Amino acid sequence: MSNFVVSGTPHVRSKESIQSIMRDVIIALIPATAVGIYYFGIPALITIVVAIVSSVFFEWLYQKAMKKPVTVSDLSAVVTGLLLAMNLPASAPIWVPIVGSAFAIIFAKQLFGGLGQNFINPALAGRAFLVASYPTEMTAWTAPVGFSGADAVAVATPLATLKGGAMPDASLLDVVVGNIGGCIGETCAIALIAGGIYLIVKHVISWKIPVIYIATVFILTAAIGRKGLRVPVYELFTGGLMLGAFFMATDYASSPVTPKGQVIFAIGCGLITTLIRIFGGYPEGVSYSILIMNLAVPLIERFTEPKIFGALPKVKEAKKA
Repeated sequence: MSNFVVSGTPHVRSKESIQSIMRDVIIALIPATAVGIYYFGIPALITIVVAIVSSVFFEWLYQKAMKKPVTVSDLSAVVTGLLLAMNLPASAPIWVPIVGSAFAIIFAKQLFGGLGQNFINPALAGRAFLVASYPTEMTAWTAPVGFSGADAVAVATPLATLKGGAMPDASLLDVVVGNIGGCIGETCAIALIAGGIYLIVKHVISWKIPVIYIATVFILTAAIGRKGLRVPVYELFTGGLMLGAFFMATDYASSPVTPKGQVIFAIGCGLITTLIRIFGGYPEGVSYSILIMNLAVPLIERFTEPKIFGALPKVKEAKKA
């Protein structure tokens, strides 16, 4: 007679692993990374490498110091470092990605228990810390000069120009392909959309959060406008919207798992992004909008969790007791 092994639920099996998911995210970011290096040259490459190496090092160091299993091979620290670098200007001093990586890995990730326990996106937390602590270094935007050897020239980003009530000098084509000033990985919308589609096709992320997030920003900016300017296409393809919507708002640990919760989360991100861009002091609002909605995820999931079949409502259970 054969023996049966009985185990607790759930009985879901998948070939996917943390490493394979992180590998897919890295692959999806390759086009935007390559374009960022093409436009901003060696400084961008150095920033990316330093951010990745620093993130891996700080994760290894913390886990060694705390006598925990070292998990740098799961590639999550690599993804954090790469995303942080994507959110930095190419002109940032070399210590900026190091400090940002330390904050992202130690304070936003490991102190809360590591991968899967972080309640906010580590890379965005690192960027927010850097913007608050070193605003000059984090807002020194330069024009794309590539590997020409020309000196980098300070420029205003299209969002900053819109914030002032004027139309950007960059053409729509330049905006779409990324030939504008901005963070290393946020300028080329086509590359980011291609990477996002790859993640959706591979079922790494759901389409709900990025599509609803982007659509919300489009509708609100078209309706409200900036000082009489209604150019929602520029609002979509400039700044960090595509990067944030596809690669950071969809973070497993800090976004809702319920379908209704994902819709609420995405609309909230789009609403806060628009309010900060139009009425706030910053020309950009993607990072802070996602971080704010990260904090609301437990509350969102509390009110959108599916009801257990046969379970009595909590009110009725209390009365019965």
